[in-house]
Amino acid sequence: MGVAALPISELRGAIPLALVHYQLPPLAAYLLGVVGNLMPVVVLLPLWEGIVSLFGRVRLWEKSMSWLFACTRSRFRGPYARWGAAALVTFVAVPLPMTGAWTGCLIAFLFGIPFRLAFPLIAAGVMIAGLLVTLSTLGVLRLL
Repeated sequence: MGVAALPISELRGAIPLALVHYQLPPLAAYLLGVVGNLMPVVVLLPLWEGIVSLFGRVRLWEKSMSWLFACTRSRFRGPYARWGAAALVTFVAVPLPMTGAWTGCLIAFLFGIPFRLAFPLIAAGVMIAGLLVTLSTLGVLRLL
């Protein structure tokens, strides 16, 4: 669960570790990976506003982050508006680096998605990613 809670590895590192190194049953590895990956989401989603405003007190940080957030919002507003909730779920579900729950929380903050909507969307993406990683580690996806 600890490895799944980390921002870089998330469940993409935790599930293979649980299956290969610790030889946990697939269901246990999946459930521990998903729960571990969702633990930081419960904390991050409500705290992003406070974290950004805290760093916003530093003038250089505030200028660069304002620019970055504005560019990101303008660049992705169209695809998000077109795809809606499916965009966030799909983004989190893709089992690649930098596309997990941590980044999903940042995206939800950037687009002003409230916690009550963002958490289930991120959780759905995490569950899909967990299933894909579990099946890949077991070699099931290789057979397809």
